[in-house]
Amino acid sequence: MALHSFSILLLPLFFHFILTSAASRSSDIAGGVRIWPLPALVTHGGQRRLCVANTKDFRLNTDGSNFTDASGILKEGFLRLLDVVRVGHVVDANLSRLDSSALLLGIHIIVSSPSEELQYGVDESYRLSVPAPAPAPGKPAYAYLQARTVYGALHGLQTFSQLCSFNFESRAIEVRSVPWNIIDQPRFSYRGLLIDTSRHYQPLPVIKKVIDSMAYAKLNVLHWHIVDTQSFPLEIPSFPNLWLGAYSKQERYTTADAEEIVRYAQRRGVSVLAEVDIPGHALSWGVGYPALWPSKDCKQPLDVSNEFTFKVIDGILSDFSKIFKYRFVHLGGDEVDTTCWRSTPHIRNWVRKKGMNESDAHKYFVLRAQNIALSHGYELVNWEETFNDFGSELSRKTVVHNWLGIGVAPKVVAAGLRCIVSNQDSWYLDHIDPSWEKFYLNEPLKNITDSKQQKLVIGGEVCMWGESVDASNIEQTIWPRAAAAAERLWTPYDNLAKDTNQVFARLAHFRCLLNQRGIEAAPVSGLGRSAPWGPGSCFVQ
Repeated sequence: MALHSFSILLLPLFFHFILTSAASRSSDIAGGVRIWPLPALVTHGGQRRLCVANTKDFRLNTDGSNFTDASGILKEGFLRLLDVVRVGHVVDANLSRLDSSALLLGIHIIVSSPSEELQYGVDESYRLSVPAPAPAPGKPAYAYLQARTVYGALHGLQTFSQLCSFNFESRAIEVRSVPWNIIDQPRFSYRGLLIDTSRHYQPLPVIKKVIDSMAYAKLNVLHWHIVDTQSFPLEIPSFPNLWLGAYSKQERYTTADAEEIVRYAQRRGVSVLAEVDIPGHALSWGVGYPALWPSKDCKQPLDVSNEFTFKVIDGILSDFSKIFKYRFVHLGGDEVDTTCWRSTPHIRNWVRKKGMNESDAHKYFVLRAQNIALSHGYELVNWEETFNDFGSELSRKTVVHNWLGIGVAPKVVAAGLRCIVSNQDSWYLDHIDPSWEKFYLNEPLKNITDSKQQKLVIGGEVCMWGESVDASNIEQTIWPRAAAAAERLWTPYDNLAKDTNQVFARLAHFRCLLNQRGIEAAPVSGLGRSAPWGPGSCFVQ
């Protein structure tokens, strides 16, 4: 782990931390620390505690920071922190009776970089310390949070929020087991969650709640599978008839809606990866533009022989580039059945005149779409079939998105391409049967031993395909199993539990925390989105 320059305020803490962390880490991993995902390095004290100043008086101090917070992103994150640590309770403790040294007055945050740019590979590391009460009456204490970027600071605030709890006797917010010393950074730069708004429309407030919950678990990429065979809900100004393929006029997203989702996510440290799935899964495109269909009787894949097809793709990606600023765009490419091309006379003749076969035509489509995306400044993500079929001919700027099984990732990185892991047997949330334990134990680097090749696995993603979820059940289908994958993607490999019994209580605690924050996470025990089995405490279900 690279160590950056330290504030003078944190130097004594750091040297104490280095000396004590190795001895305490094993007990923390065994369950003494109820932070999810587990930080890279953490120490804490015993029975001592600090009371948080009444939240209206709890202060944000940014003295010494290079970050001016001109847009208010850090202040907003701090205000959200105050909201979630209250967990809906009325905090009305009489703190004037306390010795001032037992009072936590605020958080001193130092951010090194002045930039608010959120992009793949942004530094998300942070250091957090919460002191113990002074041995004698003195000044009220501050927690200290240091980060290279504001996004690391937002992660640190999320961690701090999990150290806080409401004391029902004193009516105060407390931080127990002080002092806390944490140094943290993610294992993988890409930690994604896919949502699918084609199979069922998801209203904007639902998408925003998903983004909130992602931030709680330190997932940082919302993969928005916007369109598919069933519906095309997004407004595309270059081709305004495309969203005639939506289920209804009420189940659509305007470009302003998409911009709002990107803005909302960015201010929580979450990037939005937009997907346009081509050439298959595109029947809905032809509702507005029938010329995109091979024929009126055979409607997908998109017509490879028609220049208008690529003009539309160019228009979509041009409009995307004005909204979705993430480095990558997802071009789909899975489950392409070229039967329609074979059975449609004008396409069959075009393929023959080009001296191609169906496979060649498919490759032509994939590579041409890639070149269009590259022309708009994007790097590329494609589902793994494109690699399986045309691996050596894909752009070197391609990230291969694994989903069919665990065997493809080693082949992808051996070929020198990057990879995202989402193997369906373990990380598909629409598969209800896989337990949280399977999600937790799924290792993105399985069978990849070369260190250079390991670096080509940029991360992983859990996928919430939309056939069987809508606004009524998406949250309990995502959580808590997505949290199990989130720890796999954030926490250093050596800190991960080999026996999932060691983490059940901590995951149950996080699930209850999500419930307290208004996220409808299902019980940990049982299969995906199972109901509670009967009366009982949240912490044991």
